[in-house]
Amino acid sequence: MTKKSNKEAESEMLAKVVAQAMSDKKAADIAILDLRDVGGAPASFFVVCTGNSPLHTDAISDAVHENVKKIFNVNPTSTEGYDTAEWILMDYFDVVAHVFVAKTRDFYKLEDLWADGKRTEIQ
Repeated sequence: MTKKSNKEAESEMLAKVVAQAMSDKKAADIAILDLRDVGGAPASFFVVCTGNSPLHTDAISDAVHENVKKIFNVNPTSTEGYDTAEWILMDYFDVVAHVFVAKTRDFYKLEDLWADGKRTEIQ
């Protein structure tokens, strides 16, 4: 068994904090996709969830931002999608949070595109 590097452990912890923030705001279908062993992956982890409405996705992404800032003292390197709140993406470099409304998540099928990654469902 190999020991995880500090960076890997921190990325994994960040993904869990993102997922917990989503859960705290009652997001649905939360999944962590571990992409560390997937060639060409743009990040180590994707954390994906569904909100009930654009207002809900806004609240979820705000909670993610607040919790990550509080625990890790970092802001996302970029954010996308706040204008329509159908798909809000928050890029923390090694961890990317994706907050969807259901129809947009169904349309893009992000998890299918990265199906080679290890998927962990969050209850």
